[in-house]
Amino acid sequence: MIGIIDYKAGNLTSVARALQYLGASWTVTADPRELSGCDRIILPGVGAAGEAMTNLRRLGMDTWLRECLAAGTPLLGICLGTQVIFSHSEENDTPCLGLAPGRVRRFPHGLREGERVLKIPHMGWNRVEFYRPHPVFAGLPAAAEYYFVHSFYPEPADTAHILGRTEYGLRFCSALAHRNLVAVQFHPEKSGAPGLRILANFCRWGGADAQ
Repeated sequence: MIGIIDYKAGNLTSVARALQYLGASWTVTADPRELSGCDRIILPGVGAAGEAMTNLRRLGMDTWLRECLAAGTPLLGICLGTQVIFSHSEENDTPCLGLAPGRVRRFPHGLREGERVLKIPHMGWNRVEFYRPHPVFAGLPAAAEYYFVHSFYPEPADTAHILGRTEYGLRFCSALAHRNLVAVQFHPEKSGAPGLRILANFCRWGGADAQ
């Protein structure tokens, strides 16, 4: 059973539909006791870091997620769910969960690609250059593109945790792994066949082979 954490941060339905398509068993809940019976956990999310952390703390999820990481339960962060795993976000100057060392940065204004000024948020399809293998990202086409929508990006303190980077005026971390935690800045549930492959791999992953 895969537990999808409901902390009022959106895109729960899209994640659940993707898991249903894959034939996985899932539940959406805000109850840590119910999540404790799940084999794997997904922390999805769209929205603002400050509100997200307020909701996670109110539900007791901040403490529970730290216990989940310590217990070795496979955990997947998606978009905002990836950002709040770090120690701090520049969005609303927000202290976050601290599951992985690092911070979340805002895209600077005036980013360019050649002569073109890039729009913020970064929205649409883009590639991920993977640097090392990991079971959750096995079997992905090298030219695959993934769907992004974000104004902030993760900056892990330990570059050994970075699995993949994406170019958008600067090169930012878009996929990472730390112990039994994997996280992506893009939305695998909205990224077609490559995104479904990532979710299918996560459904089989036991939580090993990450640094």
